[in-house]
Amino acid sequence: MSVSPVKMADAIRVLSMDAVHAAKSGHQGAPMGLADVATVLFTKFLKYDAARPDWADRDRFVLSAGHASMLIYSLLHLTGSKAVTMDQIRNFRQWGSMTPGHPEYGHTPGVETTTGPLGQGIATAVGMAMAERSMHARYGDDLVDHRTWVIAGDGCLMEGVSHEAISLAGRLKLSKLTVLFDDNNTTIDGAATISETGDQMARFKAAGWAVKAVDGHDHGKIAAALRWATRQDRPTMIACKTLISKGAGPLEGDIHGHGYSLFDAEAIEARKAMGWTLPPFEIPDDIAEAWKKAGRKGAGARRKWEARLKSADKGADFTRAMKGDLPADAFKALDAYIAGLIDAPVANATRTHSGSALAQLTPSIPEMIGGSADLTGSNNTFVKGMKAFDTPDYAGTYVHYGVREHGMAAAMNGMALHGGVIPFSGTFMVFSDYSRAAIRLGALMAVRVIHVMTHDSIGLGEDGPTHQPVEHLAALRAMPNLLVFRPADAVEAAECWRSALEHKTTPSIMALSRQKTPVGRTFAPENMSAKGAYEIAPAEGEAQVTLFASGTEVAIALSARSQLEAAGIGTRVVSTPCWELFEQQPAAYREKIIGKARVRVAVEAAVKFGWERFIGEDGVFVGMTGFGASAPYERLYKEFGITAEAVVAAVKAKLS
Repeated sequence: MSVSPVKMADAIRVLSMDAVHAAKSGHQGAPMGLADVATVLFTKFLKYDAARPDWADRDRFVLSAGHASMLIYSLLHLTGSKAVTMDQIRNFRQWGSMTPGHPEYGHTPGVETTTGPLGQGIATAVGMAMAERSMHARYGDDLVDHRTWVIAGDGCLMEGVSHEAISLAGRLKLSKLTVLFDDNNTTIDGAATISETGDQMARFKAAGWAVKAVDGHDHGKIAAALRWATRQDRPTMIACKTLISKGAGPLEGDIHGHGYSLFDAEAIEARKAMGWTLPPFEIPDDIAEAWKKAGRKGAGARRKWEARLKSADKGADFTRAMKGDLPADAFKALDAYIAGLIDAPVANATRTHSGSALAQLTPSIPEMIGGSADLTGSNNTFVKGMKAFDTPDYAGTYVHYGVREHGMAAAMNGMALHGGVIPFSGTFMVFSDYSRAAIRLGALMAVRVIHVMTHDSIGLGEDGPTHQPVEHLAALRAMPNLLVFRPADAVEAAECWRSALEHKTTPSIMALSRQKTPVGRTFAPENMSAKGAYEIAPAEGEAQVTLFASGTEVAIALSARSQLEAAGIGTRVVSTPCWELFEQQPAAYREKIIGKARVRVAVEAAVKFGWERFIGEDGVFVGMTGFGASAPYERLYKEFGITAEAVVAAVKAKLS
């Protein structure tokens, strides 16, 4: 006798209700309302094998409404996840559990991306769908043929990043992407209509999606809609009309059900309404077995895929790319390029040097996919010979993201999470504010994404303070697990790219200049930038002064050193291209680089915050104390006192 799919859905409802009730916090409303949609998806459409959540050709399931985390934890447990045991369900939201308040990638096997900040999931899923198409173009149907499914709520679709993601996906016709909209008209403050009047279906349709509405509690109609989605030639959105807290008896459909935890009497009423007689955290054997069977249904397809992978001509390369390993000769051309720079130094803007480094890297690392938020010519992220990533074949490696910085950063997270590609893309550094939420999630998830941020200081000049980042370096350096690179010249730019690519579990920022800067490095015994900070110029005698600088200000420090040495003041210069890597060096190395000079000075065209680690509380800072202004960059550096002469004067004043 077959088990009723409605009772299978009730198992999700009961587990969600029990876990939230035990934790005395969380959100049971959305998981209960979405249980029918999720049951149909996981039992009839989603391609997965619960025993192998890392299967490369699995469908990706993204719970953009991350507050509904008990939905995915219930599904993982019921389908047979070894990690999400019933004890883990009982320990929902507790220290050390596999079931944190919001789903966390890398913490719970089976969770494809960290969600909770609304809108991030749908935008990340767009990147997953893009990566699937890119990998398909490289390896074909036999190895890459899967879909991306997203559950998103009213809040997700209110967030601005959802607009960016939806329009990008529509433009690219990502037909293997489906959004299941939990259309329950509920937000924390009450009915969604108190703050929203838009027609979500019309909005998606206008962006190039195929759309359909369905009763989110009618299993037959849900299945028909999902089947329809798989036949479309564009991304699909299915508006699933649901009742929040479905099955909760008198509280079913309550507009306050978003974060409402059922009390004892209410939980009893909910059980009665569902005809559920077992005590908390117990599932009837027949329902449990039906779910386990659903979790095993993809095992045969997975084994057939593994056989195809083993015999495929490109199988080894596919495996390498999915593991995140670089090709054996990834840096051969880059190393030759660096050697050439030592023999024939080149002065230019560091954004130009970055572009030159990319020209050595992208032919050697085919999984690198570049792009820009409508600033291709300014960011220097396009390498000659690249083709646009676009329908119908998606074989290109350059994405025209349009003016969508937040959506771009989130999509890159999704591409990296999918695996097989290494995304990088550019915008102006001041617009890292727009993409910061996605950058933070990338750091939290430990994914290799490279954000190219050009026009990194007042050195961009005439565009003025709206476009001149002054606090951004400090803000980005404050973020855990993020490498912020600010190279001084061509050699450092190349070294920083190498370091960024070698760090598989850390996103990176490339802070690059618009203005031309002199040559700083004329030696390269090893990747000095990988140390985070190093002595680029020693004192001719005993060092009385140490000058610390990053990026374009290294040249200013070197010029100041020449003047101070001419005045008989022993001065060394330390370049600091990446503070985070410097902090990872042995204590003895860090002490040696900081040194014991009487005077320590930091030079950077940004605010001082954080430089105390190099110069101490009594050190001298030459940089910005406020916002910039509109003028040619040479005038700006002079007016704001960021010059070699200003450094020399500050040193002499300190020594006197």
